Amino acid sequence: MSKRIVIDPVTRIEGHLRVEVIVEDGKVVDAWTKGTMFRGLEQIIQGRDPRDAVYITERVCGVCMASHGWTSAMAVETAHGANVPTAARLIRNLLVGALWLHDHPLHFYHLSALDYLDILAVKDYQGNDARLIGVKERIMKLVDGGDTAPLFPRYEPDEFSVTDPEIVTTVLSHYLQALQIQAKAKKMSAVLGGKQPHQSSIIVGGVTVYPTAENIKDFRRLLTEVVHFIRTVYVPDVVSFATGPLLPLAKSGFGQGPGNYLAYGGFNLDDSGKEKLFKGGFIQNNRIENIEKFDESLITEAVTNSWYRAAAPVHPWNGTTDVNLDKQGAYTFIKAPRYKGLPAEVGPLARMLVYGYRPFKELVEKYEMKFGAVTRHLARAQEALIVCDAMFKWVEELEALLATGRVNIHDANSWEPPVAGKGAGLTEAPRGALGHWVQIEDKKVKNYQMVVPTTWNVSPRDDKNIRGPLEQALIGITVDENNPVNVVRVIRSFDPCLACAVHVIGSNSEKMIQI
Repeated sequence: MSKRIVIDPVTRIEGHLRVEVIVEDGKVVDAWTKGTMFRGLEQIIQGRDPRDAVYITERVCGVCMASHGWTSAMAVETAHGANVPTAARLIRNLLVGALWLHDHPLHFYHLSALDYLDILAVKDYQGNDARLIGVKERIMKLVDGGDTAPLFPRYEPDEFSVTDPEIVTTVLSHYLQALQIQAKAKKMSAVLGGKQPHQSSIIVGGVTVYPTAENIKDFRRLLTEVVHFIRTVYVPDVVSFATGPLLPLAKSGFGQGPGNYLAYGGFNLDDSGKEKLFKGGFIQNNRIENIEKFDESLITEAVTNSWYRAAAPVHPWNGTTDVNLDKQGAYTFIKAPRYKGLPAEVGPLARMLVYGYRPFKELVEKYEMKFGAVTRHLARAQEALIVCDAMFKWVEELEALLATGRVNIHDANSWEPPVAGKGAGLTEAPRGALGHWVQIEDKKVKNYQMVVPTTWNVSPRDDKNIRGPLEQALIGITVDENNPVNVVRVIRSFDPCLACAVHVIGSNSEKMIQI
Protein backbone atom coordinates (compact mmCIF):
# COMPACT_ATOMS: atom_id res chain seq x y z
CA MET A 1 0.00 0.00 0.00
CA SER A 2 1.34 3.44 -0.91
CA LYS A 3 1.57 6.36 1.48
CA ARG A 4 1.84 10.04 0.64
CA ILE A 5 4.20 12.00 2.89
CA VAL A 6 3.96 15.79 2.86
CA ILE A 7 6.64 18.00 4.36
CA ASP A 8 5.47 21.60 4.37
CA PRO A 9 7.33 23.74 5.01
CA VAL A 10 10.78 22.18 4.79
CA THR A 11 12.82 23.71 7.60
CA ARG A 12 16.46 24.71 7.80
CA ILE A 13 16.52 26.00 4.25
CA GLU A 14 16.09 29.48 2.80
CA GLY A 15 12.63 30.03 1.35
CA HIS A 16 9.26 28.29 1.30
CA LEU A 17 9.34 24.71 0.01
CA ARG A 18 6.75 21.93 0.14
CA VAL A 19 7.80 18.41 -0.80
CA GLU A 20 5.46 15.47 -1.37
CA VAL A 21 6.60 11.89 -1.87
CA ILE A 22 4.78 8.61 -2.48
CA VAL A 23 6.25 5.70 -0.52
CA GLU A 24 5.69 2.04 -1.39
CA ASP A 25 7.36 -0.80 0.53
CA GLY A 26 9.56 1.70 2.35
CA LYS A 27 10.89 3.43 -0.78
CA VAL A 28 10.01 6.65 -2.58
CA VAL A 29 8.40 5.94 -5.95
CA ASP A 30 7.29 9.46 -6.86
CA ALA A 31 8.05 13.01 -5.73
CA TRP A 32 6.98 16.62 -6.26
CA THR A 33 8.89 19.72 -5.18
CA LYS A 34 6.68 22.77 -4.74
CA GLY A 35 7.76 26.37 -4.35
CA THR A 36 4.83 27.92 -2.49
CA MET A 37 5.63 31.63 -2.39
CA PHE A 38 5.59 34.15 -5.25
CA ARG A 39 7.66 37.31 -4.82
CA GLY A 40 7.58 38.95 -8.23
CA LEU A 41 10.97 40.68 -8.11
CA GLU A 42 11.39 40.39 -11.86
CA GLN A 43 8.13 42.30 -12.31
CA ILE A 44 9.22 44.96 -9.79
CA ILE A 45 12.33 45.69 -11.88
CA GLN A 46 10.41 46.21 -15.12
CA GLY A 47 10.02 49.87 -16.06
CA ARG A 48 12.83 51.02 -13.77
CA ASP A 49 16.27 52.43 -14.42
CA PRO A 50 18.45 49.35 -15.15
CA ARG A 51 21.02 50.53 -12.60
CA ASP A 52 18.40 49.94 -9.86
CA ALA A 53 18.36 46.22 -10.66
CA VAL A 54 21.56 45.65 -8.67
CA TYR A 55 19.90 46.71 -5.42
CA ILE A 56 16.49 45.16 -6.08
CA THR A 57 17.91 41.74 -6.94
CA GLU A 58 20.08 41.86 -3.82
CA ARG A 59 16.78 41.47 -1.91
CA VAL A 60 16.16 38.08 -3.51
CA CYS A 61 18.04 36.46 -0.64
CA GLY A 62 19.67 37.32 2.67
CA VAL A 63 22.46 34.77 2.22
CA CYS A 64 23.87 35.11 -1.29
CA MET A 65 22.64 38.65 -1.89
CA ALA A 66 25.98 39.92 -3.18
CA SER A 67 26.02 37.15 -5.79
CA HIS A 68 22.73 38.50 -7.15
CA GLY A 69 23.90 42.10 -7.05
CA TRP A 70 27.11 41.20 -8.83
CA THR A 71 25.32 39.11 -11.47
CA SER A 72 22.82 41.90 -12.07
CA ALA A 73 25.64 44.38 -12.49
CA MET A 74 27.28 42.09 -15.05
CA ALA A 75 24.03 41.80 -17.02
CA VAL A 76 23.55 45.57 -17.17
CA GLU A 77 27.25 46.11 -17.90
CA THR A 78 26.96 43.84 -20.93
CA ALA A 79 24.12 46.03 -22.20
CA HIS A 80 26.04 49.22 -21.38
CA GLY A 81 29.33 48.05 -22.79
CA ALA A 82 31.06 48.90 -19.51
CA ASN A 83 34.63 47.86 -18.76
CA VAL A 84 35.16 46.93 -15.10
CA PRO A 85 38.62 48.08 -13.86
CA THR A 86 41.06 45.53 -12.46
CA ALA A 87 40.80 46.85 -8.89
CA ALA A 88 37.01 46.63 -9.04
CA ARG A 89 37.21 43.03 -10.31
CA LEU A 90 39.44 42.07 -7.38
CA ILE A 91 37.23 43.87 -4.86
CA ARG A 92 34.14 42.09 -6.22
CA ASN A 93 35.90 38.72 -6.04
CA LEU A 94 36.85 39.35 -2.41
CA LEU A 95 33.50 40.81 -1.39
CA VAL A 96 31.52 37.90 -2.84
CA GLY A 97 34.14 35.27 -1.96
CA ALA A 98 33.82 36.20 1.71
CA LEU A 99 30.14 35.25 1.53
CA TRP A 100 31.04 31.85 0.05
CA LEU A 101 33.18 31.26 3.13
CA HIS A 102 30.17 32.35 5.20
CA ASP A 103 27.71 30.11 3.35
CA HIS A 104 29.48 26.75 3.19
CA PRO A 105 30.16 26.18 6.93
CA LEU A 106 26.67 27.55 7.67
CA HIS A 107 25.12 24.96 5.36
CA PHE A 108 26.94 22.04 6.95
CA TYR A 109 26.69 22.89 10.65
CA HIS A 110 23.48 24.87 10.95
CA LEU A 111 21.34 23.43 8.17
CA SER A 112 22.43 19.84 7.53
CA ALA A 113 24.55 18.31 10.31
CA LEU A 114 21.65 18.08 12.75
CA ASP A 115 20.06 15.51 10.41
CA TYR A 116 22.92 13.15 11.25
CA LEU A 117 23.43 13.79 14.98
CA ASP A 118 21.71 12.32 18.03
CA ILE A 119 21.84 15.59 19.94
CA LEU A 120 20.93 14.05 23.29
CA ALA A 121 24.08 11.93 23.18
CA VAL A 122 25.82 14.95 24.75
CA LYS A 123 24.39 13.98 28.14
CA ASP A 124 26.65 10.90 28.11
CA TYR A 125 29.87 12.79 27.41
CA GLN A 126 32.40 11.67 30.04
CA GLY A 127 35.58 13.33 28.78
CA ASN A 128 37.62 15.96 30.59
CA ASP A 129 37.85 18.61 27.87
CA ALA A 130 36.69 21.78 29.62
CA ARG A 131 35.34 23.26 26.38
CA LEU A 132 33.24 20.18 25.61
CA ILE A 133 32.04 19.96 29.20
CA GLY A 134 30.86 23.54 28.82
CA VAL A 135 28.98 22.64 25.61
CA LYS A 136 27.35 19.66 27.35
CA GLU A 137 26.26 21.81 30.30
CA ARG A 138 24.84 24.55 28.05
CA ILE A 139 22.82 22.13 25.93
CA MET A 140 21.50 20.10 28.86
CA LYS A 141 20.48 23.34 30.56
CA LEU A 142 18.42 24.16 27.47
CA VAL A 143 16.90 20.66 27.48
CA ASP A 144 16.01 20.90 31.18
CA GLY A 145 14.49 24.35 30.61
CA GLY A 146 12.43 23.16 27.62
CA ASP A 147 13.97 25.81 25.34
CA THR A 148 16.07 23.84 22.85
CA ALA A 149 15.54 25.67 19.57
CA PRO A 150 17.14 25.52 17.05
CA LEU A 151 18.51 22.09 17.97
CA PHE A 152 14.95 20.80 18.46
CA PRO A 153 12.40 19.76 17.31
CA ARG A 154 14.14 17.07 15.31
CA TYR A 155 13.65 13.78 13.55
CA GLU A 156 14.37 10.67 15.58
CA PRO A 157 17.89 9.20 15.26
CA ASP A 158 18.22 6.29 12.84
CA GLU A 159 20.91 3.87 11.69
CA PHE A 160 22.93 6.66 10.07
CA SER A 161 22.81 9.01 13.05
CA VAL A 162 26.04 9.61 14.95
CA THR A 163 25.51 8.59 18.58
CA ASP A 164 29.05 8.66 19.97
CA PRO A 165 28.93 11.25 22.81
CA GLU A 166 32.41 12.61 22.14
CA ILE A 167 31.84 13.06 18.41
CA VAL A 168 28.40 14.61 18.91
CA THR A 169 29.65 17.01 21.59
CA THR A 170 32.67 17.95 19.47
CA VAL A 171 30.54 18.69 16.40
CA LEU A 172 28.10 20.72 18.50
CA SER A 173 31.05 22.75 19.79
CA HIS A 174 31.98 23.37 16.15
CA TYR A 175 28.33 24.32 15.47
CA LEU A 176 28.69 27.11 18.04
CA GLN A 177 32.13 28.08 16.78
CA ALA A 178 30.78 28.29 13.20
CA LEU A 179 28.30 30.94 14.33
CA GLN A 180 31.23 33.19 15.22
CA ILE A 181 32.97 32.37 11.94
CA GLN A 182 29.84 33.35 10.02
CA ALA A 183 29.88 36.75 11.66
CA LYS A 184 33.55 37.25 10.79
CA ALA A 185 32.99 36.27 7.15
CA LYS A 186 30.07 38.70 6.92
CA LYS A 187 32.24 41.42 8.46
CA MET A 188 34.91 40.72 5.83
CA SER A 189 32.37 41.31 3.11
CA ALA A 190 31.12 44.48 4.81
CA VAL A 191 34.65 45.91 4.87
CA LEU A 192 34.57 46.03 1.07
CA GLY A 193 30.82 46.23 0.54
CA GLY A 194 30.00 49.12 2.86
CA LYS A 195 27.54 46.97 4.81
CA GLN A 196 26.00 43.50 5.00
CA PRO A 197 23.53 42.10 4.36
CA HIS A 198 22.81 43.78 1.04
CA GLN A 199 26.10 45.46 0.18
CA SER A 200 26.15 48.95 -1.27
CA SER A 201 29.45 48.90 -3.14
CA ILE A 202 28.89 46.90 -6.36
CA ILE A 203 27.37 49.17 -9.00
CA VAL A 204 27.20 49.03 -12.77
CA GLY A 205 30.75 49.61 -14.01
CA GLY A 206 32.64 48.70 -10.86
CA VAL A 207 32.48 49.46 -7.14
CA THR A 208 32.19 52.50 -4.89
CA VAL A 209 34.31 51.52 -1.88
CA TYR A 210 38.00 52.44 -2.26
CA PRO A 211 39.85 50.26 0.29
CA THR A 212 42.32 51.87 2.68
CA ALA A 213 45.41 50.17 4.07
CA GLU A 214 43.45 49.67 7.29
CA ASN A 215 40.61 48.03 5.35
CA ILE A 216 43.03 45.56 3.77
CA LYS A 217 44.62 44.83 7.15
CA ASP A 218 41.22 44.15 8.75
CA PHE A 219 40.14 42.00 5.81
CA ARG A 220 43.31 39.89 5.89
CA ARG A 221 43.06 39.38 9.67
CA LEU A 222 39.47 38.17 9.41
CA LEU A 223 40.26 36.04 6.36
CA THR A 224 43.09 34.32 8.22
CA GLU A 225 40.74 33.39 11.09
CA VAL A 226 37.96 32.17 8.80
CA VAL A 227 40.31 30.14 6.61
CA HIS A 228 41.93 28.55 9.67
CA PHE A 229 38.49 27.31 10.80
CA ILE A 230 37.63 26.01 7.34
CA ARG A 231 40.90 24.12 6.96
CA THR A 232 41.24 22.73 10.48
CA VAL A 233 37.61 22.22 11.54
CA TYR A 234 35.01 22.40 8.77
CA VAL A 235 36.71 20.36 6.04
CA PRO A 236 38.01 17.65 8.44
CA ASP A 237 34.50 17.31 9.93
CA VAL A 238 32.90 16.86 6.52
CA VAL A 239 35.54 14.39 5.37
CA SER A 240 35.29 12.35 8.60
CA PHE A 241 31.49 12.15 8.25
CA ALA A 242 31.62 11.25 4.56
CA THR A 243 34.29 8.58 4.96
CA GLY A 244 32.97 7.31 8.32
CA PRO A 245 29.34 6.99 9.46
CA LEU A 246 27.88 8.23 6.16
CA LEU A 247 30.06 6.08 3.89
CA PRO A 248 27.33 3.44 3.36
CA LEU A 249 25.04 6.20 2.12
CA ALA A 250 27.81 7.56 -0.11
CA LYS A 251 28.53 4.15 -1.61
CA SER A 252 24.85 3.49 -2.28
CA GLY A 253 24.41 6.71 -4.25
CA PHE A 254 21.77 7.91 -1.81
CA GLY A 255 20.12 11.00 -3.28
CA GLN A 256 21.50 10.70 -6.81
CA GLY A 257 20.25 13.31 -9.24
CA PRO A 258 19.74 13.03 -13.01
CA GLY A 259 23.44 12.61 -13.73
CA ASN A 260 23.63 15.86 -15.72
CA TYR A 261 25.82 18.59 -14.23
CA LEU A 262 26.05 22.23 -15.29
CA ALA A 263 28.39 25.06 -14.33
CA TYR A 264 28.55 28.52 -15.91
CA GLY A 265 31.96 29.34 -14.42
CA GLY A 266 32.70 32.00 -11.85
CA PHE A 267 35.19 34.47 -10.33
CA ASN A 268 37.08 36.21 -13.14
CA LEU A 269 40.85 35.88 -12.96
CA ASP A 270 41.47 38.45 -15.70
CA ASP A 271 39.73 41.59 -16.88
CA SER A 272 38.48 39.92 -20.07
CA GLY A 273 36.52 37.34 -18.06
CA LYS A 274 37.93 34.49 -20.12
CA GLU A 275 39.97 32.99 -17.30
CA LYS A 276 37.89 31.91 -14.30
CA LEU A 277 38.54 30.27 -10.96
CA PHE A 278 35.69 27.83 -11.59
CA LYS A 279 35.36 26.63 -15.17
CA GLY A 280 32.11 26.42 -17.05
CA GLY A 281 30.97 23.18 -18.62
CA PHE A 282 28.32 20.48 -18.94
CA ILE A 283 28.44 16.79 -18.08
CA GLN A 284 25.73 14.51 -19.44
CA ASN A 285 24.64 11.16 -18.05
CA ASN A 286 27.49 10.94 -15.49
CA ARG A 287 30.17 10.87 -18.21
CA ILE A 288 32.59 12.91 -16.10
CA GLU A 289 35.44 12.32 -18.53
CA ASN A 290 33.52 14.17 -21.24
CA ILE A 291 33.09 17.83 -20.27
CA GLU A 292 31.23 19.79 -22.92
CA LYS A 293 31.78 23.50 -23.43
CA PHE A 294 29.03 25.60 -21.85
CA ASP A 295 26.77 27.35 -24.35
CA GLU A 296 24.38 29.93 -22.87
CA SER A 297 22.06 29.71 -25.88
CA LEU A 298 21.12 26.12 -24.94
CA ILE A 299 19.26 27.24 -21.78
CA THR A 300 15.45 27.14 -21.86
CA GLU A 301 12.70 27.38 -19.24
CA ALA A 302 9.44 25.45 -19.29
CA VAL A 303 6.38 26.38 -17.23
CA THR A 304 4.14 23.42 -18.07
CA ASN A 305 3.68 22.57 -14.39
CA SER A 306 4.27 26.06 -12.97
CA TRP A 307 1.69 28.75 -12.15
CA TYR A 308 2.59 30.93 -15.14
CA ARG A 309 1.11 31.65 -18.54
CA ALA A 310 3.33 30.61 -21.38
CA ALA A 311 3.51 28.08 -24.17
CA ALA A 312 6.57 26.19 -25.31
CA PRO A 313 9.91 26.31 -23.44
CA VAL A 314 11.84 29.48 -24.26
CA HIS A 315 15.24 31.01 -23.63
CA PRO A 316 15.29 33.51 -20.73
CA TRP A 317 15.57 36.36 -23.27
CA ASN A 318 12.00 35.53 -24.24
CA GLY A 319 10.80 34.50 -20.78
CA THR A 320 7.84 36.05 -18.99
CA THR A 321 6.63 36.03 -15.38
CA ASP A 322 2.86 36.12 -15.87
CA VAL A 323 1.11 34.37 -12.97
CA ASN A 324 -1.87 32.04 -13.55
CA LEU A 325 -3.07 30.56 -10.24
CA ASP A 326 -5.92 28.68 -11.97
CA LYS A 327 -3.67 26.71 -14.29
CA GLN A 328 -4.63 23.06 -14.45
CA GLY A 329 -1.86 20.63 -13.48
CA ALA A 330 0.46 23.31 -12.11
CA TYR A 331 1.91 22.78 -8.66
CA THR A 332 4.71 25.28 -8.07
CA PHE A 333 5.95 28.84 -8.58
CA ILE A 334 9.31 27.43 -9.71
CA LYS A 335 9.96 27.19 -13.43
CA ALA A 336 11.74 24.27 -15.09
CA PRO A 337 15.06 25.35 -16.63
CA ARG A 338 16.73 22.85 -18.92
CA TYR A 339 20.06 22.66 -20.73
CA LYS A 340 19.95 20.95 -24.13
CA GLY A 341 16.40 20.04 -23.06
CA LEU A 342 17.72 18.11 -20.04
CA PRO A 343 17.36 18.67 -16.28
CA ALA A 344 20.75 19.57 -14.84
CA GLU A 345 22.09 19.68 -11.30
CA VAL A 346 24.03 22.81 -10.40
CA GLY A 347 26.09 23.63 -7.31
CA PRO A 348 29.29 22.46 -5.64
CA LEU A 349 29.10 18.86 -6.93
CA ALA A 350 28.63 20.07 -10.50
CA ARG A 351 31.47 22.57 -10.10
CA MET A 352 33.92 20.03 -8.69
CA LEU A 353 33.15 17.55 -11.48
CA VAL A 354 33.53 20.18 -14.21
CA TYR A 355 36.65 21.58 -12.50
CA GLY A 356 38.10 18.07 -12.13
CA TYR A 357 39.43 18.97 -8.68
CA ARG A 358 41.90 16.19 -7.94
CA PRO A 359 41.61 16.01 -4.10
CA PHE A 360 37.84 15.59 -4.43
CA LYS A 361 38.14 12.95 -7.14
CA GLU A 362 40.73 11.05 -5.11
CA LEU A 363 38.44 10.86 -2.07
CA VAL A 364 35.52 9.71 -4.20
CA GLU A 365 37.62 7.04 -5.93
CA LYS A 366 39.40 5.85 -2.78
CA TYR A 367 36.17 5.27 -0.88
CA GLU A 368 34.16 4.12 -3.93
CA MET A 369 31.53 6.81 -3.49
CA LYS A 370 28.72 7.51 -5.91
CA PHE A 371 27.48 10.99 -6.63
CA GLY A 372 24.60 11.93 -4.34
CA ALA A 373 23.71 13.59 -1.06
CA VAL A 374 26.95 12.81 0.77
CA THR A 375 29.25 13.79 -2.09
CA ARG A 376 27.40 17.12 -2.37
CA HIS A 377 28.56 17.94 1.16
CA LEU A 378 32.07 16.71 0.36
CA ALA A 379 32.25 18.79 -2.81
CA ARG A 380 31.07 21.90 -0.96
CA ALA A 381 33.85 21.51 1.61
CA GLN A 382 36.51 20.82 -1.00
CA GLU A 383 35.64 23.84 -3.11
CA ALA A 384 35.82 26.04 0.00
CA LEU A 385 39.55 25.24 0.02
CA ILE A 386 39.86 26.51 -3.55
CA VAL A 387 38.18 29.78 -2.61
CA CYS A 388 40.38 30.11 0.50
CA ASP A 389 43.57 29.88 -1.56
CA ALA A 390 42.26 32.29 -4.19
CA MET A 391 41.22 34.88 -1.60
CA PHE A 392 44.75 35.35 -0.30
CA LYS A 393 46.03 35.82 -3.86
CA TRP A 394 43.36 38.42 -4.62
CA VAL A 395 44.21 40.33 -1.44
CA GLU A 396 47.88 40.43 -2.47
CA GLU A 397 47.01 41.53 -6.02
CA LEU A 398 44.72 44.27 -4.76
CA GLU A 399 47.23 45.48 -2.20
CA ALA A 400 49.99 45.66 -4.83
CA LEU A 401 47.70 47.51 -7.24
CA LEU A 402 46.62 50.07 -4.64
CA ALA A 403 50.27 50.64 -3.70
CA THR A 404 50.95 51.99 -7.21
CA GLY A 405 48.84 55.04 -6.46
CA ARG A 406 45.28 56.13 -7.00
CA VAL A 407 43.66 53.47 -9.21
CA ASN A 408 40.33 53.44 -10.98
CA ILE A 409 37.52 51.43 -9.41
CA HIS A 410 34.68 52.42 -11.73
CA ASP A 411 34.04 52.91 -15.45
CA ALA A 412 32.36 56.33 -15.30
CA ASN A 413 32.14 56.49 -19.08
CA SER A 414 29.48 53.75 -19.09
CA TRP A 415 27.37 54.99 -16.19
CA GLU A 416 24.40 56.35 -18.09
CA PRO A 417 22.14 53.55 -19.38
CA PRO A 418 21.85 53.03 -23.13
CA VAL A 419 18.69 53.96 -24.97
CA ALA A 420 18.32 50.28 -25.85
CA GLY A 421 20.30 47.10 -25.29
CA LYS A 422 20.38 43.66 -23.81
CA GLY A 423 22.81 41.88 -21.55
CA ALA A 424 23.34 38.73 -19.56
CA GLY A 425 25.22 38.09 -16.35
CA LEU A 426 26.28 34.48 -15.81
CA THR A 427 28.32 33.32 -12.83
CA GLU A 428 28.45 30.87 -9.94
CA ALA A 429 26.81 31.49 -6.56
CA PRO A 430 27.43 29.25 -3.53
CA ARG A 431 24.35 27.20 -4.44
CA GLY A 432 25.20 26.91 -8.13
CA ALA A 433 24.84 28.47 -11.57
CA LEU A 434 23.21 31.91 -11.49
CA GLY A 435 22.01 33.91 -14.47
CA HIS A 436 20.36 37.32 -14.97
CA TRP A 437 19.06 38.58 -18.33
CA VAL A 438 18.02 42.20 -18.96
CA GLN A 439 16.47 43.99 -21.95
CA ILE A 440 16.54 47.80 -22.00
CA GLU A 441 14.25 50.05 -24.00
CA ASP A 442 13.98 53.86 -23.70
CA LYS A 443 16.59 53.67 -20.93
CA LYS A 444 14.23 51.52 -18.83
CA VAL A 445 14.07 47.79 -18.13
CA LYS A 446 11.68 46.21 -20.60
CA ASN A 447 12.19 42.63 -19.39
CA TYR A 448 14.24 41.03 -16.62
CA GLN A 449 14.63 37.30 -15.99
CA MET A 450 16.58 35.42 -13.32
CA VAL A 451 17.37 31.72 -13.39
CA VAL A 452 18.79 30.94 -9.96
CA PRO A 453 20.49 27.76 -8.68
CA THR A 454 17.41 26.51 -6.85
CA THR A 455 15.33 27.00 -10.00
CA TRP A 456 17.60 24.43 -11.63
CA ASN A 457 17.76 22.00 -8.70
CA VAL A 458 14.18 22.22 -7.40
CA SER A 459 12.48 22.55 -10.75
CA PRO A 460 9.21 20.68 -11.41
CA ARG A 461 8.38 18.33 -14.25
CA ASP A 462 8.93 19.96 -17.62
CA ASP A 463 6.98 19.89 -20.89
CA LYS A 464 8.16 16.30 -21.45
CA ASN A 465 6.99 15.34 -17.91
CA ILE A 466 10.61 14.77 -16.84
CA ARG A 467 11.23 15.44 -13.15
CA GLY A 468 13.65 18.08 -11.92
CA PRO A 469 16.95 17.13 -10.21
CA LEU A 470 15.66 17.09 -6.60
CA GLU A 471 12.53 15.19 -7.58
CA GLN A 472 14.72 12.60 -9.29
CA ALA A 473 17.12 12.47 -6.34
CA LEU A 474 14.28 11.47 -4.01
CA ILE A 475 13.19 8.50 -6.13
CA GLY A 476 14.35 5.18 -4.68
CA ILE A 477 15.51 6.36 -1.27
CA THR A 478 14.34 4.39 1.75
CA VAL A 479 11.90 6.20 4.05
CA ASP A 480 10.31 5.51 7.43
CA GLU A 481 6.90 7.12 6.96
CA ASN A 482 6.79 8.03 10.67
CA ASN A 483 10.32 9.47 10.65
CA PRO A 484 11.09 10.73 7.12
CA VAL A 485 14.54 12.06 7.94
CA ASN A 486 15.99 10.65 4.72
CA VAL A 487 13.73 12.90 2.67
CA VAL A 488 15.09 16.08 4.25
CA ARG A 489 18.65 14.77 4.15
CA VAL A 490 18.43 14.67 0.38
CA ILE A 491 16.62 18.02 0.15
CA ARG A 492 19.16 19.85 2.30
CA SER A 493 22.12 18.34 0.45
CA PHE A 494 21.15 20.67 -2.43
CA ASP A 495 21.11 23.68 -0.04
CA PRO A 496 17.80 25.09 -1.35
CA CYS A 497 17.53 28.78 -1.10
CA LEU A 498 13.34 28.46 6.27
CA ALA A 499 10.40 28.07 7.66
CA CYS A 500 9.42 26.81 11.13
CA ALA A 501 7.62 23.48 11.68
CA VAL A 502 7.52 20.12 9.94
CA HIS A 503 4.42 17.96 9.75
CA VAL A 504 3.56 14.62 8.20
CA ILE A 505 0.00 13.85 7.19
CA GLY A 506 -1.09 10.26 6.60
CA SER A 507 -2.59 9.73 3.13
CA ASN A 508 -5.66 7.90 4.43
CA SER A 509 -6.45 10.11 7.38
CA GLU A 510 -6.30 13.63 8.73
CA LYS A 511 -3.95 12.59 11.51
CA MET A 512 -1.11 15.03 11.90
CA ILE A 513 2.18 14.00 13.48
CA GLN A 514 4.32 16.77 14.93
CA ILE A 515 8.02 16.06 14.46
